[in-house]
Amino acid sequence: MTRRDVIVGVGAGAVGVGAATFAPDLLRGGSSSQPGAVKTVTSLPADDPTPGWFHTSPKREPQPPLIGDAQAPWVVIGAGFTGLAAARQLALNFPDDQIILVEAQQVGFGASGRNAGFLIDLPHDIGAPDYIGNPETANQILELNHTGQTILRELVEQHQITDAQLRHSGKYQGAVEDSGIAVLDAYRGGLEKLGQRYEMIEGKDLPEHLGTSFYRKALYTPGTILVQPAGLVKGLANSLPENVTLYENTPITGVEYGAKTILHHASGRITADKLVLANNAFGTHFGFLERAILPIFTYGSLTRPLTPAEQASIGGKKFWGLIPADPFGTTLRRTHDNRILVRNSFSYNGDGRARPGYTDKVVKAHRESFERRFPALKDVEFEYTWGGGLGMTRNGQGFFGELRPNVYGSLGCNGLGTVRGTATGVLLADWLAGKNHSLTEFLLTAPKPVSNPPDPFLTVGVDFTLWRGQSKAGLEA
Repeated sequence: MTRRDVIVGVGAGAVGVGAATFAPDLLRGGSSSQPGAVKTVTSLPADDPTPGWFHTSPKREPQPPLIGDAQAPWVVIGAGFTGLAAARQLALNFPDDQIILVEAQQVGFGASGRNAGFLIDLPHDIGAPDYIGNPETANQILELNHTGQTILRELVEQHQITDAQLRHSGKYQGAVEDSGIAVLDAYRGGLEKLGQRYEMIEGKDLPEHLGTSFYRKALYTPGTILVQPAGLVKGLANSLPENVTLYENTPITGVEYGAKTILHHASGRITADKLVLANNAFGTHFGFLERAILPIFTYGSLTRPLTPAEQASIGGKKFWGLIPADPFGTTLRRTHDNRILVRNSFSYNGDGRARPGYTDKVVKAHRESFERRFPALKDVEFEYTWGGGLGMTRNGQGFFGELRPNVYGSLGCNGLGTVRGTATGVLLADWLAGKNHSLTEFLLTAPKPVSNPPDPFLTVGVDFTLWRGQSKAGLEA
């Protein structure tokens, strides 16, 4: 199964799978982004109210929303990992300029605070036989991921963001089905090709690592950093340079493109000399890359803290993270506050918004996955269940660079927004300041996201592919 198949499935052949070129109209978003036209932003972020990471991290007083009009040389939309990184670096590169950072919700409440908290270093191309693919490209991705890790680690140290709970723990990739074992063996070969360290751990030895005998084998790689994602982004927002003004709970409802960009919000307008879009799948509602970035939601549950007796009953390390061999399988974390995170189940939410009541449907799947892995903890209840969006593209490529004159973006992180978003946010801000790094040319010349079929074919194709993948995951789910 390739990455393309995972995202689009039956609709893939209609528009040329894997094309490295893209139509200019895909980038521009058609007539809605032409100068002088007012484009209505048709979908605004609206996530469910129970993100566990957000509520278990220390409370933070959000910055007030913008009332009335504002203007600035630089405006960044989206205060997740990408937007925070871009705004910070623009402020450092242009210390005499004011940077406005606009967030539709509270910082940490959206996708940046809803992921599993893995800062992964290694490339993992599920479309390649060895999960590495072209070594030159893989090494570039490895450098990009290391760049994101380094930036975040240094910011945590510099600003003493203890709420990030940053740990150099590595990650386990666990398998229980024969197909999963084959994935681990293939990935091991790819890692050897790249010269990367790993340890293959047999099932009999895994309980002392994970506190569960469920898995038959795991591949451990030491380079991943684990964090409390909401705590991290809250800390990043609290430590922005003085020439960054952050407005939270300020959704943008319309946009006019021209020599300057005018952004409409509930009580006024923001005029930007230059605009940076760092809002992932919601960038499509600003008139760019329409039907190219797909909002795929995945779901997590977080238990209450385990009692000392419950901790003793399972044993294992006190802090770890595991990703599944099957892309539709279950991700697990044991957290700094002795909770267990379970993340699985997917849905395609075309407007990028949470589906009311959907968490009630997925919690049963989470319960089954949790009790299969930790039968001794069957009486431990979940305290939070939530969903969060990923900006996925059919060919696994993101966008980096100029969208139209004076409008720029880093969009489509494909589930790696923590490290990739951080790195590309900084690199984009440096590129706009005339600073080119070794990775800048790689990002600018990389293939762009390809378009997908229109609805109803798109929704039918994605829904079918997600259903098929989850159905075939077996015990990996």
